[in-house]
Amino acid sequence: QVQLQESGPGLVKPSQTLSLTCTVLGGSITTSDYAWSWIRQPPGKGLEWLGVILYDGSIYYSPSLKSRTSISRDTSKNQFSLQLSSVTPEDTSVYYCARETKKLRDYASYDYWGQGTQVTVSS
Repeated sequence: QVQLQESGPGLVKPSQTLSLTCTVLGGSITTSDYAWSWIRQPPGKGLEWLGVILYDGSIYYSPSLKSRTSISRDTSKNQFSLQLSSVTPEDTSVYYCARETKKLRDYASYDYWGQGTQVTVSS
């Protein structure tokens, strides 16, 4: 049974950096053929994929947010993290981490999700 848990500050000031960590239990983030994604859902809107780190450490970002996004991992703690810089109120959202399984050109599947954490950008 794989469990994911997001953690980090729930309030960030505009222009600052949003930082979140996902702790994974019950499975290794280095296990072959799995990937670990960050996804968000703003109020009243759909899911938006932010980026992913593969089991081998390869990283890919959403083109629309690439310039502001950084994903990293700590294999000794079985954690991966998200940093989103220069935030604005438009970045207010529930942020999720999730395990990615099958990936084709236009879609992917996620079998395990964290509960999500609310992050509000406000002064």
